[in-house]
Amino acid sequence: MAKQREPLTSDQRSSFIAALLGWMMDAFDYFLVVLVYAEIAKDFGVSLTQMAFLTTATLVMRPVGAVIFGMWADRAGRRIPLLVDVSFYSVVGFLCAFAPNFTVLLVLRLLYGIGMGGEWGLGAALAMEKIPPSRRGFFSGVLQQGYSLGYLLASLASLVVLSGLGLSWRWLFALSIIPALISLLIRTRVKESAVWQDTREKMKMTRSSFRDVLFNPAVLRRFGYLILLMTAFNWMSHGTQDIYPTFLKATDDGGAGLSTATATWIAVIYNVGATIGGVAVGTPIQQALAASHGYPFALVVTIVPVFLAVIVLTAVGKEAKGIEFGGRLGTDRVSVLG
Repeated sequence: MAKQREPLTSDQRSSFIAALLGWMMDAFDYFLVVLVYAEIAKDFGVSLTQMAFLTTATLVMRPVGAVIFGMWADRAGRRIPLLVDVSFYSVVGFLCAFAPNFTVLLVLRLLYGIGMGGEWGLGAALAMEKIPPSRRGFFSGVLQQGYSLGYLLASLASLVVLSGLGLSWRWLFALSIIPALISLLIRTRVKESAVWQDTREKMKMTRSSFRDVLFNPAVLRRFGYLILLMTAFNWMSHGTQDIYPTFLKATDDGGAGLSTATATWIAVIYNVGATIGGVAVGTPIQQALAASHGYPFALVVTIVPVFLAVIVLTAVGKEAKGIEFGGRLGTDRVSVLG
């Protein structure tokens, strides 16, 4: 118990806060696009289908950024590649405010995806390598909540800038540079990872290479498993939440037809719930279950009930009948739900 309450040093706190803020800013800038799909589509004269490709392009480039910055970080350390990465995606996000057309915005979002892919891996690695091993489970769970916090801040910013002040969507991207710079400033105070330095020394002594480590059969199996696991998580996550604000505002194709402000308040509410659930419920429960039964068991027990709840709520919702995916409300077409 004493080890679990081991206080963090100033460097450990700065590293964790910087990683949390970095992940928040990743989500903040990413979901700004999601929240203003309709506004950007109207300005550039493109369809919502084309707008959805902006987020697809960003997500497609995330693995590219992860590989580029990840390989650099393994060779040169975590700190410098991370500072370059944060600076890169902050500038790209800011430039989105000045995109003259859809094509330029698409290129910028592709570039942003590279920076987004690099930030999570480097930021999380640097923070977790500094956090005491006995407390990594808890802090890794808290760190993940930065994503919902970023979405929450993007929703609140949208309410203030669009609904409150009546400004253009471009102001959202222009103002995003401020929190990004705060995150960057905190990162400049973080020291290099001692774990990385020790590992590099050991690899020099044993003459091991990155290839030797990666292609170790045990490491390769776990690596493949983690790729499949995170692919499934992202499929479920981005397959639902990315289009949900647009669905709430849409007046055709089965959309809810809500006002922009109402739809955004709903996004605020479900992100507050996501953050509270992750910190107050998900992380403590998973930690307790993992300690007694292992992490695979903890993941299954905490995730499966959520799947079942979503299926049940979707099936019994008042609009479950009379809607065909790809069809419209009020038609005589056969519903996929009976």
